[in-house]
Amino acid sequence: MRILLANPRGFCAGVDRAIKIVDMCLDVFGPPVYVRREIVHNSHVVKDFRAKGVIFVDELEPVPPKSVTVLSAHGVAPEVFAQAQAKELKLIDATCPLVTKVHLEVHRFVREGYHIVLIGHDGHDEVIGTMGEAPEHTTLVEDEQQARSVDLSAHEKLMVLTQTTLGVEDTQGIINILKERYPQLDLPPTDDVCYATQNRQDAVKALVEAGMDFLLVVGSSNSSNAARLVEVGEARGVRGFLIDGIEQIDEAWLAGVTCVGVTAGASTPEHVIQQVLEYLKQRGGTGVETITTVEENTVFQVPLTLRREVELRAAAQPQN
Repeated sequence: MRILLANPRGFCAGVDRAIKIVDMCLDVFGPPVYVRREIVHNSHVVKDFRAKGVIFVDELEPVPPKSVTVLSAHGVAPEVFAQAQAKELKLIDATCPLVTKVHLEVHRFVREGYHIVLIGHDGHDEVIGTMGEAPEHTTLVEDEQQARSVDLSAHEKLMVLTQTTLGVEDTQGIINILKERYPQLDLPPTDDVCYATQNRQDAVKALVEAGMDFLLVVGSSNSSNAARLVEVGEARGVRGFLIDGIEQIDEAWLAGVTCVGVTAGASTPEHVIQQVLEYLKQRGGTGVETITTVEENTVFQVPLTLRREVELRAAAQPQN
């Protein structure tokens, strides 16, 4: 059984930045550090941070006043910043810059007189935050069925924006239906689906072309971009499963498989991926062949306020 490993896979720049922010907060301020929602959608990352003294909360109400608090990579609505200010929290925003870009687009296009048609999954943390920027000027569309039935104004200016972690092909299908029904629908100057989401989907397509006949995507069940990778394979006739780790693999899946592909969502740690590769090698896998489609070198800087805190703490340390 051949083993094909996708590259790129795993952590993207936004996830890497968010994790680094929490680690820096632990180093500079010490535990406890509060984080609103999961910092990224991965159970292993969350479990590791809990062990280090991070306290995850759904909302800010239980956070003690003036506490160090981090906002997750998925972004929040403006009301969350207001709540943080009222509690005088020491707030560090770990929102991915590409999500922030969509939030800024909402404000820009609403100012220009547009009604926003947001393509995304209802209840996803990113969608909640984006819609919160201008809820009265935003309509959510989740799939092609809703695109065929949604009731929008035939005379109002319409702008489509998307959740950053969606499937590129599915998003285009929704846009095509909306465009047919509402010819005045405009698209932003640049695509909202993030580079890492696109790259990981392209990598799965490359695995298919390389002969993959079974796909394992390593990622947690609430990871939207990881779930989309399974769908990309299935759309090309390749059976696949989303697994959080080796304990979720059913060995019976491998019966008759000649070439298994392995990839991971953008919030999956590399060590979990390596555990899956070892599992496969112990069950007949013959080495690992890496299929590279693009080399990623994007880096997002941590917030300036946090960098200054690090510099101040370093300057206050006694010199030897």
